[in-house]
This record gives sequence, structure tokens and C-alpha cells, in this order.
Amino acid sequence: MEPDVAERLKQLMRTSGKGMKTVVNEGLRKGLGLERGDEAPPRFVVEPHSFGFKPGIDLDRMNQLVDELEAEEVARKLGR
Repeated sequence: MEPDVAERLKQLMRTSGKGMKTVVNEGLRKGLGLERGDEAPPRFVVEPHSFGFKPGIDLDRMNQLVDELEAEEVARKLGR
């Protein structure tokens, strides 16, 4: 048995109060997807939302837009 596995096994035995055989079997069941009552997690569904942006606005370049607006504001303040 690898040292890291042995150490983790000892930790689980201490914290759970269960014997080695039980902890090993639970770990194997979990790893093999055989846990009792093991159900597939619900499917993740993405729900799109409209944020009201006009067509042609590239949302991936919003930081560039912020930089340009800040530059315009600085130029406006320096121009006074």
C-alpha cells in the first residue's frame, strides 16, 4: 500500500471510528460509483438571459470599453 493511501486510511479510521475493512470498502464503492443511494447529480442547465446590450457590442471586450471611457474622462479633465 502506498504511504499516502495508508495515512489517509488511518485518518479516516480515526475520524469515523470505523474499521479498516469498512473504510476500504466504502472507498472502493465510492471510487467505483457503487455507493448505496448513489444517484446521478441533476443535469446542469444554462438559462440565457437578455441583458439589453445592443447588437454589435462585443461583451468579451468590455474591459477595453472601460479603458477607453476612463481615458476620455482623464483627457476631459486635463483639457479644462
